[in-house]
Amino acid sequence: MTSEHSHEPTPEQIRRAPKVLLHDHLDGGLRPGTIVDLARETGYGALPENEPDKLGVWFREAADSGSLERYLETFSHTVGVMQTRDALVRVAAECAEDLAEDGVVYAEVRYAPEQHLEGGLTLEEVVEAVNEGFREGERRAWENGHRIRVGALLTAMRHAARALEIAELANRYRDLGVVGFDIAGAEAGFPPTRHLDAFEYLKRENNHFTIHAGEAFGLPSIWQALQWCGADRLGHGVRIIDDIKVADDGSLALGRLASYVRDKRIPLELCPTSNLQTGAASSYAEHPIGLLRRLHFRATVNTDNRLMSGTSMSAEFQHLVSTFHYTLDDMQWFTVNAMKSAFIPFGERLAMISDVIKPGYAELKSEWLFRNVASASAVTRDSASEGS
Repeated sequence: MTSEHSHEPTPEQIRRAPKVLLHDHLDGGLRPGTIVDLARETGYGALPENEPDKLGVWFREAADSGSLERYLETFSHTVGVMQTRDALVRVAAECAEDLAEDGVVYAEVRYAPEQHLEGGLTLEEVVEAVNEGFREGERRAWENGHRIRVGALLTAMRHAARALEIAELANRYRDLGVVGFDIAGAEAGFPPTRHLDAFEYLKRENNHFTIHAGEAFGLPSIWQALQWCGADRLGHGVRIIDDIKVADDGSLALGRLASYVRDKRIPLELCPTSNLQTGAASSYAEHPIGLLRRLHFRATVNTDNRLMSGTSMSAEFQHLVSTFHYTLDDMQWFTVNAMKSAFIPFGERLAMISDVIKPGYAELKSEWLFRNVASASAVTRDSASEGS
């Protein structure tokens, strides 16, 4: 529900608003200049462009193909320069800095440790380097007047056979900066049930996990992720819209799966711009997030891959504000949804909502009132001057 005085936020207000990010890939958010630097330092010679601006454009154009498989190919270059400890520390630190600069106060950033072993690092060394980078990025953000907390999600590649190993790794580091587990990669042909041993292990350990599902493959992927694997959240989950029927008269009917997802408050890690690139949605106006918001699903807004999509949390919200005329109340609703769904303890989530998110939005919303008071005062002064 929106308040009586709600209005569409300005781009500056969107940037300043506290935001929570649950679905962001570390290897999908590098600065183009950092990729060029690391390629030079590590001897990686396969970059398609060696000038940062041109390289950034190449990534966005290559990802804007309408195919999830083609989209995933762009990661060979980012992963290619992330094979040393120093590179991982730098990339993670810059990730935290960039998110904090964009107003993100809490983020869960995911990466696949198994993809960073070509330079001789162990899985443990990869995790420790990334954690060190996140802590350094948090410290730099604080020095620049921003606050952010970053947790890591360890990802296993669904086409590989190391899910249990990575799940065990996530469990060992669960009190050292790692907040959960994920599987990612092309969905078609690689159902989440291939990795049941990893999910059963995590459930026995009372640990958290999300699963990429319902992005490209549809309802069977979502059903398996929930009912076979027991996922806490759905990575994307955008195809749940296929189980919602809209009649000619505008009435809606939810299928059994969609009803279950809504009734159980299962979080959907929606990534609007990424979904347009991979063909999961045809436009922002047609993106299911609009309907899912109206139906009060546990919808959240995310970036997925900031480099490939040329996006940020502020940009994602700006698209939604422009398309659906969302207000600061709507932004707060999405943000609180995300914070409720984070993989940190309940008390810490509650503190973030009560002490950071709600006060931040209250301050932004109060600006409307004070601007109107100031305008009214100016009109009164002008009228008085004319009458004197």
